[in-house]
Amino acid sequence: MPTASSTVTSRRLLSLLSMLQVRRDWPGVLLARRLGVSERTVRRDVDRLRDLGYPVRAVKGPEGGYRLEAGSELPPLLFDDEQAVALAVALRTAAGTGAGIEESAARALATVRQVLPSRLRQRVDALEISAVESAERGADPPADTHVLLTLSAAIRSGEEVRFDYVSAARPDDAGPRPPRRVQPHHLVVRNGRWYLVGWNPERGDWRIYRADRMTLRVPNGPRFTPRPVPGGDVATFLSARFKGSETTNIWPCRGEVILDLPAAQVIPFAGDGIVEKLTPTRTRLLAGSWSWAALAATLTRFDSEIEVIGPQPLRDAFADLSRRAARAAGFS
Repeated sequence: MPTASSTVTSRRLLSLLSMLQVRRDWPGVLLARRLGVSERTVRRDVDRLRDLGYPVRAVKGPEGGYRLEAGSELPPLLFDDEQAVALAVALRTAAGTGAGIEESAARALATVRQVLPSRLRQRVDALEISAVESAERGADPPADTHVLLTLSAAIRSGEEVRFDYVSAARPDDAGPRPPRRVQPHHLVVRNGRWYLVGWNPERGDWRIYRADRMTLRVPNGPRFTPRPVPGGDVATFLSARFKGSETTNIWPCRGEVILDLPAAQVIPFAGDGIVEKLTPTRTRLLAGSWSWAALAATLTRFDSEIEVIGPQPLRDAFADLSRRAARAAGFS
């Protein structure tokens, strides 16, 4: 059974390790002050970390100090309670990232769970997470982990990447094509898919590529100077592009309708639309889409009478949709 003294020492080692991980160099006197111990105790604790396999190097200088270096082997990992729970939760949710690491994450979670104290294991086991496949993603294959890591490294080093790409417009086109070139800026996950956002120097414009459709070429291309994405925020930029907009995160086609449905039945299917309750059985909906035809088709999902408030292009889209539906049904 651990003594009170050993428990205090273990907690202090965790605190020392956490501080070494968040800052490059720590003067010994500052570590001692933060931990509330003497510099001699800090030196002994550093030796304990070294015995565990952590490469803590002494830093020369007027004040002296310590630095946690990268090691050649993975030492025993030490986490406080909150870090351990956060790690287990992250591993449990890894199946929904589309990064092709589901099996590895499950094995890592089993390893972490095995060494958790019972009080933490109960907290982790009480968390039920179901990996729900996005309807938008469908049966797409996960992105290759090697591709994701290579793209991340190219982003950090500021190097162009060259790759072959399977286009959605020509998925069966296996003919010889020159590799594409792009300056990678951001790697983003959205609805279970991984996307590379980069600047295409040949077209002089931003492009978005699905990582699961990329086959990387080696070596990488020349270095480049990173540039900010339009608007300065990659999430907003990506969302805007998916809405068919070049600059703003707003649907290019927006319309307003009144549905003969309670608001509670509209909200689950309204997406990013604005829902307003008018009466217990009538609801106003302001919604958008990338085209008027798409917006009209989306609104017909509601099993309800639809009153179009505006604008006129939405009314025209409904009229065209009704004519096509009548032809499909064989009425004209």
